[in-house]
Amino acid sequence: MKSLKRIMKMKRINFTAVLLVAFAMSSLALCAQKQHPYLYFTKDRIAATKEKVRKDTIFKHAWEMMKAKADADASAGKGGDMVAQSLAYRMTGDTKYAKHAKMLLEKLLSSNQWDGLDDRTPRWNSALGTAHKNGMAAITFDAIYDMLSPQEKKQMAERIVKLGIEPSLDDWLSADKRLHTLNSMGHNWWSAIVFQAGVASLAVMNEIPQAKGWAQEVLSGAEEWFTFSGSVLENKVPNFDPQGGFYESINYANFGIGEYLFFRIAWTNVFGKITCSYDHLLKGSANWFIDMSYPRTGQLYSLNFGDGSYTTNGERVIKLMMALGFSDANYIWYLQQAGKGSFREDLSVNNPLGLVFSPSLPKEAASNNRPTASLYSTMGWASLRSSWKEDATLFGIKSGYTWNHAHADAGSFMLWHKGKTLLIDAGNVNYGNPAYSAFSVRSDAHNVMLFNGKAQEPQDQYYAVKNVGHLYNLMDAGSFKYILADAQPPTARYFLRNYRNVIWVGSVILILDDVKSYESGKFEWLLHPTVPVKKKGIDMEVTDDKASVLVRPLFPETLPNGYPHDFPEKMKLEERLGVKDHDPNTKQTYYSISPAEASRQTKFITAIILLDDKNKPVEDPALSAMASAKEMRTGLPKIEKLEGENYMGVRITENGITNDIYFNLMADGRIMHRNSHNVISGWETDAYLFGIAYKEGSNDSDPANITRYFVSNGSYIRKNQKPILNSLSKVFMVADKKGNELDVILQGQPIMNVGLNLKASKIMLNGKPTPLPSKDGMLQIKIHQP
Repeated sequence: MKSLKRIMKMKRINFTAVLLVAFAMSSLALCAQKQHPYLYFTKDRIAATKEKVRKDTIFKHAWEMMKAKADADASAGKGGDMVAQSLAYRMTGDTKYAKHAKMLLEKLLSSNQWDGLDDRTPRWNSALGTAHKNGMAAITFDAIYDMLSPQEKKQMAERIVKLGIEPSLDDWLSADKRLHTLNSMGHNWWSAIVFQAGVASLAVMNEIPQAKGWAQEVLSGAEEWFTFSGSVLENKVPNFDPQGGFYESINYANFGIGEYLFFRIAWTNVFGKITCSYDHLLKGSANWFIDMSYPRTGQLYSLNFGDGSYTTNGERVIKLMMALGFSDANYIWYLQQAGKGSFREDLSVNNPLGLVFSPSLPKEAASNNRPTASLYSTMGWASLRSSWKEDATLFGIKSGYTWNHAHADAGSFMLWHKGKTLLIDAGNVNYGNPAYSAFSVRSDAHNVMLFNGKAQEPQDQYYAVKNVGHLYNLMDAGSFKYILADAQPPTARYFLRNYRNVIWVGSVILILDDVKSYESGKFEWLLHPTVPVKKKGIDMEVTDDKASVLVRPLFPETLPNGYPHDFPEKMKLEERLGVKDHDPNTKQTYYSISPAEASRQTKFITAIILLDDKNKPVEDPALSAMASAKEMRTGLPKIEKLEGENYMGVRITENGITNDIYFNLMADGRIMHRNSHNVISGWETDAYLFGIAYKEGSNDSDPANITRYFVSNGSYIRKNQKPILNSLSKVFMVADKKGNELDVILQGQPIMNVGLNLKASKIMLNGKPTPLPSKDGMLQIKIHQP
C-alpha cells in the first residue's frame, strides 16, 4: 500500500487539487456519520424506485421479472447477480437476498486476483474486468453493510483493496508504480478502471481510512482526463472535442463517460453536489449523442464511425446526467427514442442500476430542438439531416483522427433514409478476428477515394496518424446544405489533393471530389451499400424494403447505359468483397467506380438521389444518359451535366426550382499564383464552387431572378460588371432570398468586410436578425471577431 499512500505526496498539486483536499477534509465528519448504503441504493433513491414501480407499468414489470429471478437464484443457493440480490434486499428488506449477495461477494473476494494481462511487459495487474468487479463488489458491500459483522466488514474491505483498488490505482494512478498515462491508454480503459476504483474506495472508507484520499485523487484525475489535450510527439489528439464529442465512437463514449458519472453520483451521495470545470463537456457530450442519432419507427440508431455499432447509443450517459441534476428537454426526447424496440444498452430498466436510475418518461412525445446539421470540427464528425422526424434522411461524414478505435476513414460518409441504413460504414468485427486488421479498420472498408488502391497507411491504426483530416464550413440553409472535408493530410503519401465537398439540395446529395496525386494512376470512388446494388442504366439503385436511393456518377463520366464493352470511355464498376459488420463469416459486396483512363488530377461528381413515393424511377431501367422526359414524368429531379472552358457543373431541376452548381477549375490550386478568376455562364467569380437557384424556365442571366447564391471559397460574384458579392478575403456563403426576406450564412476569416447587392426588408445573418447598412446599393456586412 506504500504506493497509494504516496499518491498525495508525489502527484503534482494544483489549485483545483488544493480545493478538493480542503473540501474533502471539511467533509470527513460527515463521512464518518453517513450510514450505508450511500453509493447508489440510498434511502431516497430506493423510495423513488418504489414509487416508479407503483405508478409505471414498465418499471413494475421490470421489477417483477428481476425479483422473480432473484428469488430463484436465492432459493437455489448458488449463482446469480449479486447487484440484483443487493437491490432486492434494499427494496424488500428480506434478508434472504442479503445472505445470497454476501455468499456471492465472498466467492468473488476469495480469488487470488481479479484480472490482468499476462502478455504485457511489465504485466498489467488490472484491466476492464478489474473495473467491473470493483463496481460489483462496492455496490454489494455498500448495500448489505448492515448485515455484516465488524470483522466481516474489515476483512471484505481489505480484500476489495487488495484485489481491486490497489492493482487499479497502482497501474493507472500511483506515483511509484504507475504503468499508464493519458497518452497511452487515456480513453475508456483509464476511465473505467480508475473511476470504478474510486467507487470502491468510497465504499470502504469507514474501514480503510486512506480510501478517502484515494477517492479524492480519482476526482482530481477526472479533470485531467476530460481536458487531456493530446501529444505532438505521440500523435495523440484530445479525448474530447471542445463541443463534447468523444473521438473513440458512440459506444465507447457511452461506456467511458458513464464510468465517470457512476463515480460522480457516488461522490455526490457521500459529500454533496459539486460543480466541475468540465461540466460543459458533459453537456456537450449529451448533445453529441443526440446530434449523431437517427430516430426511426423502431430502434434508435447512431452513426457508427470507428469501432462502433449503429445499435448503440448514449442512453447510459443521459440517464446518469439526469440523476445528477443536469436537465435539458432534449434528454426526454432522446430517452423516448432510445427506449423503442430492442437495443444494446446496459442501463435499461431490466437491470438493477437501470431500474434505479432510469427516469419515468411522460407518455406524450417530447420534441427535439437541436439543429438539423451539426459539426464537431476538432474530431471531424458531422451530421446533416432532412428533419428530426422519424425515418427522415441522415447524412453523416467523418474526416478526422485515426488510431485505436478510430478507423482510417478520412472523408467517409454514411446515408440513412426512410428508416434504413443504405450507404454504410463496413463496421467492425471481433478484435481477435484477422479481418479486423486486414479489412475493418482500413480505408477499403469505408466510402473514400483511393489512388492505385491506396489511401491511408494501415500502420496509422497502430501508431496514430500524424496529420489528421478535417471538416470545414458546415452551412445549413434548410433545403440547401454544404460541408467541406479535407482528407488529404492522412492520405498525403498518395494524394496531393483529396477534398470532398458535399452539397445537399432538395432530394439530391452531390458528392464533389477534388483529387490529385504525384503521378498518373487510377483513382477510385468506393461505395459500401447495405445490400447489393442493381444497375439501372447509368444509375446504381440501392433498395432495402421501402427505402431506396440512386447513385449516379456524373464526372469524369457516367456509367455505361448498355454493355460496358461497347462504352470503353465510361466509368468502370467493379464488385469487391469485404466482411459484414459484426459478422466476419459473411462476405459483403462493395463497389469501386473508376475512370477508364489513368490521370494525375481529376474531379468526381456523384449524385445520390433520395427516392420516395413521389420521387421514383420508372420500371424500365433504360434511362437516357441524362435527364429524360421519363424522369420528369416520374418525379425524379432532372439532372444535367454542365461543361465549359475551365468549369464543370450540375443543373438540378426539381419542384419548379433550378439549381446550377459550378466547379471552377481555375480555383483548384493547380498552379500557384494563378488568379482563379473565371467567367461561368456569364457570371464572373473567383469562387471554388459557385451556385445559383432560380425559378424553372426563368432567365438565369438576370440577377433579379436569382433566389439563392452559394459560394465556396470565393471573394466576388459579378454580372454585367455589377458586383453581387464583394469581399477582399474569400468567404463561404449561402444567401437565400424569399420575397423581401434575406437569410445569409456567412463564414470566413475573423475580420471581414463584405458587400452584398441584394435588397430585402428583413435580413437574417447567421441565424440572427441583423439590420445592415447600405452603401452604393450594397449591403455592408462587417464581422470583427477577436
